[in-house]
Amino acid sequence: MFSRRLACLALGLPALAASLALAPSAQAQTWPAKPVTLLVPFPPGGSTDSIARAIGPKLQERFGQTFLVDNKAGATGTIGATQVKRAPADGHTLMVTSLGPLVIAPHLIKATAYDAQKDFDLLTVAVQAPNVLVVPAASPFKSTADVVAALKAQPDKVSFASSGNGSSDHLTAELFWLQTGTSGLHVPYKGGAPAISDLLGGQVEASFQNVNAVLQHIRGGKLRALAVTGDKRSAVLPQVPTLAESGVKGADVYSWQAVVAPKGLPADVKAKLHDALVDALKDPKISQQFTSVGLEIVASTPEAFAAFMARENARWKQLIETRKITAD
Repeated sequence: MFSRRLACLALGLPALAASLALAPSAQAQTWPAKPVTLLVPFPPGGSTDSIARAIGPKLQERFGQTFLVDNKAGATGTIGATQVKRAPADGHTLMVTSLGPLVIAPHLIKATAYDAQKDFDLLTVAVQAPNVLVVPAASPFKSTADVVAALKAQPDKVSFASSGNGSSDHLTAELFWLQTGTSGLHVPYKGGAPAISDLLGGQVEASFQNVNAVLQHIRGGKLRALAVTGDKRSAVLPQVPTLAESGVKGADVYSWQAVVAPKGLPADVKAKLHDALVDALKDPKISQQFTSVGLEIVASTPEAFAAFMARENARWKQLIETRKITAD
């Protein structure tokens, strides 16, 4: 009797092993099995939030499951990024983020609880956009050369607003000063909206803002655009020269938004997500919504994203260390 049981058990082992081997695949095939969270590590209303809210319905339509935007702001985006790092790598938690938490904050905040290079599966760089050097309409500065001349004549006096220490607009100003051999007065705000408000009111003299954030004010005549930071002119501001055209070399900057997930996604879930994200970004209505405000569709592959992020990480690390920039 005992030997017969052993024989039955032995016969059952291959079937058990096969079922265990198939289990992860079967689990992946059922994805998404519940609502998917699109975590945005910033407050509602900004560029990153708007991208998440634009692609969410397209993903929901494609997969027949709810995709919810969840804003978890704080600590330059690192609170939300830490939450995503700790989430299960099953495709039910994604992060729609700017470059900040991935390639800037880790060099500013020593206690960052994640390694951006190792703790996330990179899905796609969704969009990018140049920053634009803007001044109030009543400003005496009519060109980039005027700003550089003022900076040289009055070191540390010309005020530049930013949305916060370590933000893309702050680092663009630091790079601009480095490349022109000048220094200005950095005035950090808690977000882009108050920075732009004071710029419109003339309380600060200049700023490098995301083009989509100030386009309406430029078109409305309230701000004067002097130069864009891209390697080519912006399609929405074709009359505005690049910094390079204005005589400032080596200061090309793009802000960008991307989608990542906790490290360890099943391969087929990662492939499904990437394909769906690219299709959503290239949907005519969504594409038009983005490009009309100056955002450029990227929709990169995970491999291209990884190479790009490595370059961006090295670049901003060097600038932060050279300029001794802190998050304080």
